Amino acid sequence: MDGALVKEIGFKALLVGAGGLVVFWTFNAIKLVIGARGINPLVKKFFNQIAEGRIDAAYLLTSKNYRQHVSRQDFLKFLAGLQLNRYRNLKSGRPRIEDKQIILTLKLKSEDKQSELPLDFTFKKIEESWKIDRIVKV
Repeated sequence: MDGALVKEIGFKALLVGAGGLVVFWTFNAIKLVIGARGINPLVKKFFNQIAEGRIDAAYLLTSKNYRQHVSRQDFLKFLAGLQLNRYRNLKSGRPRIEDKQIILTLKLKSEDKQSELPLDFTFKKIEESWKIDRIVKV
């Protein structure tokens, strides 16, 4: 009888643990979605500014920290090295939260879908709006 009781308690504990894990995962997923609002429009605006030749406007979408570490000339060199005019399609990956920042991998794909350029964007919320805090070619 004691073995059956242990099995019953173990099964219930497993169910409670699994339920807790589902609640925790759901809470974090909702928190991420709500917290990340505003990032997609920022990404779209960033690439539209570059496509329109408004590099200074795109540069101003970055955080003050980014601009302190990356000069305008370095930003121009970085963009020139990416050869963005070769890419037409943008695919967004799954966002990750690290230290109150959101990291998002964006994959730029060429029109013929033969080549791909993955970029990691780090976003930081500054005074209720998102800013690009880091851009790294993966």
